[in-house]
Amino acid sequence: MKVFIAGASGLVGGNCMNHFSEQGWEVKGSYFSFPTKDAVFYNTLEPNHPDNFDLVGYKPDVIVHCGALTHVDYCETHEAESYEKTVQSTQNLLKIAEQCQARFVYISTDYVFDGTDGPYTEDAPVHPLSVYARHKLEAEQMVLQQAAQSLVLRITNVYGDEVRGKNFISRIIDQCVNGQQLMLKLPYDQFATPTNAWDVARAMFMLLRDGKFGIYHICSTDFMNRVELALRVLQYFPEAKYELIPISTAELNQPAKRPLIGGFVKMKFAKEYPDFLFGTVDSYVSAFCAKRNPDAPSTSGRIVLTNPS
Repeated sequence: MKVFIAGASGLVGGNCMNHFSEQGWEVKGSYFSFPTKDAVFYNTLEPNHPDNFDLVGYKPDVIVHCGALTHVDYCETHEAESYEKTVQSTQNLLKIAEQCQARFVYISTDYVFDGTDGPYTEDAPVHPLSVYARHKLEAEQMVLQQAAQSLVLRITNVYGDEVRGKNFISRIIDQCVNGQQLMLKLPYDQFATPTNAWDVARAMFMLLRDGKFGIYHICSTDFMNRVELALRVLQYFPEAKYELIPISTAELNQPAKRPLIGGFVKMKFAKEYPDFLFGTVDSYVSAFCAKRNPDAPSTSGRIVLTNPS
């Protein structure tokens, strides 16, 4: 199997590139603004860019699109750029997929729902609340309509190993390890299903290997709000200094609306792969701590909440 991964310098794309390669597939992954080891340059907004990797010449069997503009509030105030980097980039890759007769995988989000009745199954009605969410939905619908046997994987609150360590859990771990004091002002009313990017890669591999298509929700068994998520990580660093202020989403006064009760029920995937075991936040952080200090006993830290009132 020959696979091209757009956005392999990111969290999901990087994990997919590593896992697919380990499973014996031939993989090329691309970067745009942040070069990483073994990744090639490819600008999805300019398919004819002179420095682009020769994607057509590579003739992939599968194109995986992991790149997008994911800063939700920025998208709200930069609608044209959001459309370009989410919808137009997808359209450009779809044209190449058609030319190469390649299958297409698109990474989507629980933001396609309004968050009033989550966690969501694959057949739940969509209702995006923000510019970012509308563009993600438009792109996933375009993929399903234009690419035969395409896959749309909806994921949310993704964490795990990545070069830049940008994800929420990695940032907390990094600050704890480096002895930095954390100031966390987090919404207690936003719920989701945090999932390890490595599990996303493993699930995607199996779905592609088995010729699956359509929409799949990919998530772990964890379901928690942002406060609980932070505390779940912090309990493994008893010496960490932090202040955690629970706050409502309304009080945050963010430009873009958020789905509050989000996340997924992976009904379709669970039925087809009942033996697939997802990791959890606990298993990820405990493994990190064990690797960092294999002789240390398992510990959990104190919980410190600060009431802003």
